[in-house]
Amino acid sequence: MTDAAFLDLRPQARIVARLAVDLPEDRLADPTPCPGYRIGGLLSHLAGLAIAFRDAARKDLGPTTAAAPDADAVPDLPADWREQLPRALAEMAVAWRDPAAWTGMTRAGGVELPGGVAGAVATDELVIHGWDLARAAGRPYEPDPAALHASYAFLRASAEEDDAGRGEIFGPVVPVSDDAPLLDRAVGLSGRDPRWAPPRTR
Repeated sequence: MTDAAFLDLRPQARIVARLAVDLPEDRLADPTPCPGYRIGGLLSHLAGLAIAFRDAARKDLGPTTAAAPDADAVPDLPADWREQLPRALAEMAVAWRDPAAWTGMTRAGGVELPGGVAGAVATDELVIHGWDLARAAGRPYEPDPAALHASYAFLRASAEEDDAGRGEIFGPVVPVSDDAPLLDRAVGLSGRDPRWAPPRTR
């Protein structure tokens, strides 16, 4: 997998935060395109990964960076998630503003990896999970262009490098036309179908 050059994650973090806080409570049990997650579980996952990648950027390696995410053991969404999640996303994005975050080694999800690779993973998480949330809620989605390009480059490199082992992180690539929008191509590389729609809108 390729690493990423220094990238400001704040615009994409704000997009994801807005999508999240606008969700009504009665949508939290709805399915998402992200395998194994309902909307509420995905929000909880986002909060956890925001903290993990914040600490990975700071090289503050401890319990938050030691465990791999588990869709079967996602913590319950706290009552004040509408305040907690935007704050965690903002702290994550600010941590990656430090150029030192993109250098040296760090850890995320229990995996030791270069800072640039961790930054690329963090970017991809924000872009693709933002799409997950928007699509699940039937909302329009326009990710930050710089983050989208970085996510696509990361996912394409991942697919080209180790397609056989993608099952641990991504599902099998969903074929998408070469002339499809860049977001659709990134979504397909992440193992999701860009045509996915929530059951209530089908």
